[in-house]
Amino acid sequence: MNAQTEYLLQTGPAGLLEVAIDRPEGVSLGAAVLAHPHPLHGGTLTNKVVQTLARACVLAGWTAVRFNFRGVGRSEGAYDEGRGELADLLSVVDAQAPQGALCLAGFSFGAFVTSHAVAALHPRREMHRVVLVGTAASRFEVASVPAELHLRTLVIHGERDDTVPLSAAMDWARPQSLPVLVVPGGGHFFHGQLPLLRELVLRHLRA
Repeated sequence: MNAQTEYLLQTGPAGLLEVAIDRPEGVSLGAAVLAHPHPLHGGTLTNKVVQTLARACVLAGWTAVRFNFRGVGRSEGAYDEGRGELADLLSVVDAQAPQGALCLAGFSFGAFVTSHAVAALHPRREMHRVVLVGTAASRFEVASVPAELHLRTLVIHGERDDTVPLSAAMDWARPQSLPVLVVPGGGHFFHGQLPLLRELVLRHLRA
C-alpha cells in the first residue's frame, strides 16, 4: 500500500502464507485482519477495495493486516472452496493478532470467509468491529452475524452490484434484522467511489 508496508511469510495450515502489514502513526488501537476476494477470479491482498479498507483502518489508528489466501501470490497450497481459506484467516489472527483489540473485515468472497471467522472467534474473543463489503451472499453460505455484534458490524453493498445482486445481500441480512448500508449507483468494485467507501469505513471504526 505504501513504502512502509511490511511483508512477511508466516506458517499457515497449508504451508506459508504471504502477509502485508501497515501500521498507523503512534500507538495502535489493535489489529484489523482483512480478507480479499475470490482466489480463482484474481483476488489478492492488493485488490483496490482491500487496500481501501486497509487505508481506512490505518487512518483510524489500527494496524492493518492483509494476507493472500492459500494458492495466491507467495502463499502456498491450493484453493479450498472457503474451508481452507477460513483456516488461513484464523491462523493469521492467531499469529498476527493473538491478543488485544480485533477488527475483522472482508470483501466479496473475503466477506463470506470473514463471516465464518467471526462466528468461530466470537465465543472466545471480543470483536471490536466487523466490516463486510460486497458480501458474496448469492454465491456462498454466509454465516449470520451474532446479534450482540450487530451494532459493531458495518455491511456495505453497492446498489448496482452485478456480481452479487443487492437483493441477495438483503435476503441474507433480512432474517437477522441486520442493517445494510447501500451505496447509490455503486458497483461490486466501487469504481469511482473508493474515497466514499474509505470514509464510511473510517466513520464506523472511529464510532
